[in-house]
Amino acid sequence: IFDGGSRGNPGQGYGSYALLWPGLPQQVVRLRFGDKVTNNEAEYDTLIAAIEAVIKKLQDGDASSETATLVIRGDSQLVVNQVHGIWECKEPRMQVRCDRARYLLQRFGNWQLTHHDRSESVQTLGH
Repeated sequence: IFDGGSRGNPGQGYGSYALLWPGLPQQVVRLRFGDKVTNNEAEYDTLIAAIEAVIKKLQDGDASSETATLVIRGDSQLVVNQVHGIWECKEPRMQVRCDRARYLLQRFGNWQLTHHDRSESVQTLGH
């Protein structure tokens, strides 16, 4: 589960993601992105950080992302629909982030990225 935002818009960017591995307690990671970050940039940057963390954890455990299944949920319709190619990325800075997320996801044998209600993000991440 991932969620990002900014205080102001643009403003101080932040994000959180939760990782749940079989047999382990849920891990919540909080991020800060600096000033002049939009809500949408923070959403993408959080998603990218979460995927990179999963890849690193798999590598550290000598596991391959190519054989892993990754299930991601977030409350940003924009990010979910742009990554799936349903919605167009109209701004270059968003296209770069979308391309990075797609590149990382291609490293997995199977992945799902789905939208959920904001209340799920709040319940899991606290914002």
